[in-house]
Amino acid sequence: MMAKSSGSGAWTKDAARDPRRVHWMELFFDLVFVAFVGQLAHGIHGDPGWVEFGTFVLLFFPAWWAWVNMVSVVNLLPALSSRRLGIAMLAAMAAASVMAAAAPGVFGERAWAFSLANAAMRVVLLVLWLHLHRQRSGGTPRRIWTYNGGTALLWLVAAFLPLYVALILWAASIAIEVGMVAVGGRLWPERGVGGINIEHASERLGLFVIIVLGESVLTIVSEVSNDWSPGAGIAGALGFLIVALLGWAFFQYGTGAITAGLERLQSQSDFSGILQTTLFLPFLLVVGVTAIAAAIATAIPAPFEHLPLGSGVSLGGGIALFYACNAVVALRYGQPLRMVVPWAVPAVVVASLLIPINAVVSAVVILVSAVVLLLLVTAYVEFRRRRRLADGSLRLLT
Repeated sequence: MMAKSSGSGAWTKDAARDPRRVHWMELFFDLVFVAFVGQLAHGIHGDPGWVEFGTFVLLFFPAWWAWVNMVSVVNLLPALSSRRLGIAMLAAMAAASVMAAAAPGVFGERAWAFSLANAAMRVVLLVLWLHLHRQRSGGTPRRIWTYNGGTALLWLVAAFLPLYVALILWAASIAIEVGMVAVGGRLWPERGVGGINIEHASERLGLFVIIVLGESVLTIVSEVSNDWSPGAGIAGALGFLIVALLGWAFFQYGTGAITAGLERLQSQSDFSGILQTTLFLPFLLVVGVTAIAAAIATAIPAPFEHLPLGSGVSLGGGIALFYACNAVVALRYGQPLRMVVPWAVPAVVVASLLIPINAVVSAVVILVSAVVLLLLVTAYVEFRRRRRLADGSLRLLT
């Protein structure tokens, strides 16, 4: 899209964008990653074991890491025009689409495609990071060439090697990048995390979680559509309530604290806290939501039978992981322990107890139990918030 100059009536080559807000092309880019999550989630439907859970996490983290890298470099490039941002997003989407399509056969005949797509993603990131380097400093960008150039080469070489060697190179690539981010956040924060735009980062994370929750709703609707029966309808309605209550917890209580929490960490130069709460903990939260949706999808076709053990772990463990991540983030953002423990500990403990209870009750009962748990936690937090607001109003009046 071209923007008209106010002075001469000429058309400028690139439209400006508001660096504090998420651009439409960034949301378009997110859709591919949610499709990737949906592809991987099929592997933990039914009765997943440690192999299936491990495969899900192993394949999801490279995609998540590519996503947060793209989010980070765009965040740190406020002068990047809408057109250049759009080109970068489309290129990254092409690479992510191949990653998603290759995911079902990643440990077989599609491993080469997964490797090449990851290499292409890192080339896109390399170009963007080099662009950022030229804007901010001079000299040779050795760290950038190592960070994305070197790892792109590892992914490229892995595409032509046997799978067991490729896996080693994939792990090495991710380890190099994570290690460099961790070290860089401590030694050179002014070149990266220290300059983060808080408003953009907060909105970006919130919108991604919206899309992930939307994918969960789509999964529930699809399962009910495939098994049109009263039992499936009941299980689907309960599943929807679970996802809705998770969304309520995140958007009513979580998103409001993100901006203030990140600003607090930034003012204290707590750059490791920023990395933890924007790069790593949200990954675990999304894993938890995806596992919950997979368990609900398994329950819908057979609501009056026992959920398989793997799905019980997905449901109870996913809810526990969701609340544990929110609790850790709240503590890192400065909330006192006395305010976090009363809701976090009961939520995590009771959610974990759903796993053994699952062995003796039907799927619909375990879903009802999950809904009751989420309603109680939500009611407690709502009561405490209203009481705090009332106490504040009384103090103002007196």
